[in-house]
Amino acid sequence: MIEQTEFVVTEWNYAPPAEQLDPDVTVSDFTTLDVMKKRTSDKKGLACRYTSRFVYKKETILEYVGENSYVIDLEDKIDKNELLRMLRNAYTKFDEKFQLRKTGTVLKDASLTPLDESSINVDAILPLLE
Repeated sequence: MIEQTEFVVTEWNYAPPAEQLDPDVTVSDFTTLDVMKKRTSDKKGLACRYTSRFVYKKETILEYVGENSYVIDLEDKIDKNELLRMLRNAYTKFDEKFQLRKTGTVLKDASLTPLDESSINVDAILPLLE
C-alpha cells in the first residue's frame, strides 16, 4: 500500500521588486525536483521536494519550496509508471499551493512551468525504493 503525506510548503520567500514589472521583461521561473530515500523497519518511502525560483532582472522575487513523502509497504514493488504518477501527484499539489499563495503578489498572473517528465531520471530514482 502507498500512502501520500500532506504536502507542506517549507519556504515561501517573497521579495517584491523595487519597481513595477516591465511587461517587456520576462519573469523567469526555474523548478527543480529533489528526492530522498526513506526507510524504517517495516516501511520504505520517498521524500519529494520541489523548488521553484522566480527571477526578474537577475533578482529573485520568489523562492518557493514544498515537499511531501510517500510511505510504501516493504513488499510493494514500484515500477516506472507508478513512480511517475507519484511525482506527478506531488507536483500537482505543489502547483495548487502556488496558485493559492500567489494572489496578492506581482506573480498573480504567473504560472509554474509544467512538469517535464522527460527530464526526470526515473531509472536513478527507482533503486531508492528497493
